[in-house]
Amino acid sequence: MSVAVVILNWNGRSLLETFLPSVIQHSNDATIYVADNASTDDSIAVLEQKFPTVKIIENTINGGYAKGYNDALKTLTEDIFILLNSDVEVTPQWLNPILKCFSTEENTAIIQPKLLDYKNKDYFEYAGAAGGFIDTLGYPYCRGRIFNILEKDLGQYDDTHPIFWASGACLAIRREVFQELDGLDEDFFAHQEEIDLCWRAGNMGYDIKYVGASCVYHVGGATLGSMNPKKTFFNFRNTLFAIVKNVPFPKAFALIFIRLLLDGIAGIVFLFEAKPRHMLAIIKAHLSFYYVLPKMIRKRKLNVSKKRYSSIFSIVYQHFILGRKYFNQL
Repeated sequence: MSVAVVILNWNGRSLLETFLPSVIQHSNDATIYVADNASTDDSIAVLEQKFPTVKIIENTINGGYAKGYNDALKTLTEDIFILLNSDVEVTPQWLNPILKCFSTEENTAIIQPKLLDYKNKDYFEYAGAAGGFIDTLGYPYCRGRIFNILEKDLGQYDDTHPIFWASGACLAIRREVFQELDGLDEDFFAHQEEIDLCWRAGNMGYDIKYVGASCVYHVGGATLGSMNPKKTFFNFRNTLFAIVKNVPFPKAFALIFIRLLLDGIAGIVFLFEAKPRHMLAIIKAHLSFYYVLPKMIRKRKLNVSKKRYSSIFSIVYQHFILGRKYFNQL
């Protein structure tokens, strides 16, 4: 089973110098690629000089996470693609449990390893922790991370477990499934596109798994920090995109209406917190959503009708009303 570890880079010279050595050292059975998204720094020169064994893919434009990976993966022929952020440190033998799961479970199409915080290595990391889920209102959450509450890694998630979505920080996918899904949705540009990819894979009957025997450390927020209004824009807009594309009618209509109301409440909260740029980002997200909505509705027709939407509770209610902070309390 051949493996391509593909790291998307945009002006990330320092990240490559810091994290690429661990990937090279601990990924002996894989071909390592850096897909450069039209960087304006000297990333390519550094790669050529310091990491000659790494293969370079030069994208002509910065199309964000989605288009960047779609363009980079078009010509690759390995059986397994591993989409790895440039701010991830991998550990010895990290690939072995992932490949074992793929080889023994034919219907498993996407896998995420344990994602721990590079800056605080005893704790799970925000972007994916021990695998992602979706509640009835379309809000994502993780084993090991409910909103901003991060659990300490005590071995409680060292299992292999079905999940709803895998983090884009380290996402392994079968090449034929990636191609069958027509890759990532480029209209998302960045953020939530991995949730949409996994949602579509689930709609088609594939399994998504978390494999806790594999572990990596993620910095997080290296491209867009959590308090960047642009990230707020993408997160709010792209969640609506994913709902329109993947939730069956008429539930999708009701869910979008509820989410728009809740987004409005979030905007008011931002205003009271003296974060007017984030409130404006939500308004812009809604305007962008309305503009692209007809296109998203058309994309629904490309999805197999086996809709998968299995969550039965609201994580917002569970966390903020009932005060449940940890996954095992849900």
